[in-house]
Amino acid sequence: MSGFSPEWLALREPADLTARNRHVMNACARAFADQDSINVCDIGAGTGASVRALVDLLPRRQFWTLVDSDENNLSAAFQQLARWGSDVKAYDGGLMLRKGDRQLYVRTHACDLAATPACWPKDTDLVTASALFDLTSARWLDAFVARLAAQKVSLLSMLTFDGSMAAEPEHPLDRAVADAFCGHQQRDKGFGPAAGPRAAEVLEATLETAGYEIEVGESPWAIDRGASALLYATLAGIAAAVQEMQTIPPEDIEQWLRASVINTRLLTIGHRDVFAKPRAG
Repeated sequence: MSGFSPEWLALREPADLTARNRHVMNACARAFADQDSINVCDIGAGTGASVRALVDLLPRRQFWTLVDSDENNLSAAFQQLARWGSDVKAYDGGLMLRKGDRQLYVRTHACDLAATPACWPKDTDLVTASALFDLTSARWLDAFVARLAAQKVSLLSMLTFDGSMAAEPEHPLDRAVADAFCGHQQRDKGFGPAAGPRAAEVLEATLETAGYEIEVGESPWAIDRGASALLYATLAGIAAAVQEMQTIPPEDIEQWLRASVINTRLLTIGHRDVFAKPRAG
């Protein structure tokens, strides 16, 4: 598995679902509680995990636009949502389906997010994103929030990496590995030099300056050996990123990975969630 393949997204979806901050999710739900329907655009949508995570929090009629640069992920999103829902029918180039008492209308849109920060339809009430903004640059975030504020659209940002990593038991190289990994997270991921571990801080400050009220909460991954496949894949991904930084001898990284795979009982990786709505008046 590599990058943001459907296989990797499927592996991490249960951990993401558990990690999402309930206080922030409920703030989003309250903001739209009086509406009968809602138009949502999920950017960097992957295989539609945000639909599955938020369906019960949002109004009963939900119109979703899933935006991603990878058409394979969007195709997988339709397939997974069709299996997950019921009464599935084709609808205007997308899907219509039911989940419990919710009626969903889902479309997809392939788009280069780096080149088009504002990729949501004009009638959008809420933009959502999961594990996206730490890949983007401060400049991109400025442009994104400016367009969001100009149209008075709310935002639910989930699972933005905050730079914190901790393993139980600890390994002597953990701190050096974490520092190198955070350095890698600040490399250009296609949006300019990435905000990486500072992304949540930058996003929250930019939203407040733009006139948003925000609710913020932590959403850490806590991966134990009960999720061994995710644990091993995450450790291997960290090691691969650190290897590219060339700040730690390769043999030390290999030793760290072997020891971590054998010994780690719990790996905690910090994230932050934020719900932002335009201030009244």
